Amino acid sequence: MEKNAAYYINKLALNNHLEGGAFKETYRSKMVIANNALNENFKGITNASTAVYFLLQHNQFSAFHKIASDEVWHFYAGNTLTVYEIESNGNLLTHKLGTDLENGETFQCMVSAGNWFGSRCEVKNGFSLVGCTVAPGFNFTDLILADRTDLINKYPQIASLIAEMTY
Repeated sequence: MEKNAAYYINKLALNNHLEGGAFKETYRSKMVIANNALNENFKGITNASTAVYFLLQHNQFSAFHKIASDEVWHFYAGNTLTVYEIESNGNLLTHKLGTDLENGETFQCMVSAGNWFGSRCEVKNGFSLVGCTVAPGFNFTDLILADRTDLINKYPQIASLIAEMTY
């Protein structure tokens, strides 16, 4: 049996994610970090670490957003996933998650806290199953979805990419 996106969505019980794609939280540390130990970018209860499964199909994208923590991405199955990361100076980093190590793909990449980022599977009819580990842990109160106009005004040199990957 060929394992396609529907197989993984069903087997892993993934649900729709507000930034795009499907996900399921798989780990949330029981350890909570005291608010006074964190910077002002953290708004809610902050666990030491969290992890999710995340799946994107070719016709989907994870909209540009930023979070208060570093996020490590792990490749599991399917096709190459491109993760776009915008550094504060406007430099665009392109991470390729996949198995083709000879052509610059990696099994893991890291997105720095506070940077805008989004992702998509650019293989026609493809999908990408990845995992994301966040430390300090992810909390939806710390998620900021990009406003298309604001992000284009800030980084006009990548306006077309921003327009394609924002709502």
